[in-house]
Amino acid sequence: MDADVVVVGAGLAGLVATAELVAAGRRVALVDQESTRHLGGQAWWSFGGLFLVDTPEQRRMGIADTRDLAWQDWTGTAGFDRLGPGGEDGWGQRWARAYVDWASGEKRAWLRERGVRFFPVVGWAERGDGTATGHGNSVPRFHIVWGTGPAIVEPFERQVRAGVEAGLVTLHGRHRVTGLVLTDGAVTGVRCDVLREDGVERGMPSTREVVGQAELSAQAVVVTSGGIGANADLVRRFWPDRLGTPPQDMVTGVPAHVDGSMLDPVADAGARLVNRDRMWHYTEGLANHAPVWPGHGIRILPGPSSLWLDGSGRRLPAPYFPGFDTLGTLAHLRTAEGAREHDHSWFVATRTILGKEYALSGSEQNPDLTGRSVRGVLGRVTTDVPGPLRAFVDHGADVVEADTPEKLAAVMNALVGDGDGHGEGLVDGGRLRTLLEAHDRELDNDYGKDLQTALVRAARRSRGDRLVRTAPPHRFLDPDHGPLVALRLRVLTRKTLGGVQTDLDSRALDAQGDPVPGLYAAGEVAGFGGGGVHGYRSLEGTFLGGCLFSGRAAGRALARDL
Repeated sequence: MDADVVVVGAGLAGLVATAELVAAGRRVALVDQESTRHLGGQAWWSFGGLFLVDTPEQRRMGIADTRDLAWQDWTGTAGFDRLGPGGEDGWGQRWARAYVDWASGEKRAWLRERGVRFFPVVGWAERGDGTATGHGNSVPRFHIVWGTGPAIVEPFERQVRAGVEAGLVTLHGRHRVTGLVLTDGAVTGVRCDVLREDGVERGMPSTREVVGQAELSAQAVVVTSGGIGANADLVRRFWPDRLGTPPQDMVTGVPAHVDGSMLDPVADAGARLVNRDRMWHYTEGLANHAPVWPGHGIRILPGPSSLWLDGSGRRLPAPYFPGFDTLGTLAHLRTAEGAREHDHSWFVATRTILGKEYALSGSEQNPDLTGRSVRGVLGRVTTDVPGPLRAFVDHGADVVEADTPEKLAAVMNALVGDGDGHGEGLVDGGRLRTLLEAHDRELDNDYGKDLQTALVRAARRSRGDRLVRTAPPHRFLDPDHGPLVALRLRVLTRKTLGGVQTDLDSRALDAQGDPVPGLYAAGEVAGFGGGGVHGYRSLEGTFLGGCLFSGRAAGRALARDL
């Protein structure tokens, strides 16, 4: 044998599984179609948010959280409904229970033992659909790793590279797995195309020129190859009817190598793929003005104050406000008359809201947090518009500004190729003015019936929101807060929520629910555990955590059983 275990995929789940195996003295062959100069996969590019429950960070901010409340939120969000004997949700629900227990127990201490630290302000992502038992986080739980994605990758990469130095790990970069080797019904290795070496930088598309073949043998194989977010054909193939029709014009939130190429080989080996119609794409995507991969998009992490308009210029109904219900908003935009005809929507804000409430997802868009610069973070508070966001205003294709609603509507229409003097634009300037004036009248006193305004006021009772996330309520037409800003938003592909069904040891299961001998799966390819730990929706901060939890389970199970 070439190793005790072959791990396919050098992203976060693969690194964690490998680190656990190295700690137990097992030999690992770590295989990836990209260069192993760059480990960490998609996680390296992430904002580094983690779902944690009842933490010191929360308590310091006056947030009372419990495991029971977190489980109520998780089940209300997930909507598990494919239960019963052989149901696709059976193992996902078990994984969810185990994950919430971990997130409210050992998870934080386990990460701190590895040097991971957290930004002191806890974010409130996915604020929900307005019901206690429905979708969303009842309290802020989004803990940002100090150092973002690279800092969550670093301790596990360090363990893996130490394993290389100790002779326990061999790195097989530029090896694209094309099939699994079966011996007497058990998975005993992988077959690979060897790709030509390519010196491209991290995340950039690399050549797929094949220069040879290779086969690696082991007692077991762990597949941690990620999802399908960069494969638009697969995204559209499995796009569910409940989300309407997939847009023709999307931006891509993951590098090109996140292509789903391991799903067919795993299925050919006998593993069951479940919940493939469940996926998580964002509605707040901007085209990156400095793209790394094809169609590179960046997600806005919005505060709650912007007005959200569909492509026709009509305000979205409650509860589809910025930061509240990602998939609910996506379904509305892809199914509602007047919205579904367009592949874009709009945030309309003031310069005050832009500077106070908008952040950009990703390690490269947050150099202060990624670089662990206290001075840089403090600069966000004193800067009109932070530098990375300012670059999108100055150089991006999706941000326009104007002094009046009529002028703003004109530049919005010009941006999408409508309203160029040959007829009425999609966004009517007079109607936009009426909408903004109606919003502003709601601020004349502390009462009012506008639900979004009430939620903005409520958000500012949270110390974190008041400090760094939510602008004081103000009139959009007050020139002291101007100019007006509009951001064209497109759907940004990101996560698949289904995949290989696994038990709590990350063993891949077949159609009868039995383990496929020698085959394990972890991370996004396994629906982050069980073939669908999130059900239909996510509470955010749970994707990186799912890679950590399922990769750890796979590594520990193999270390115990081999």
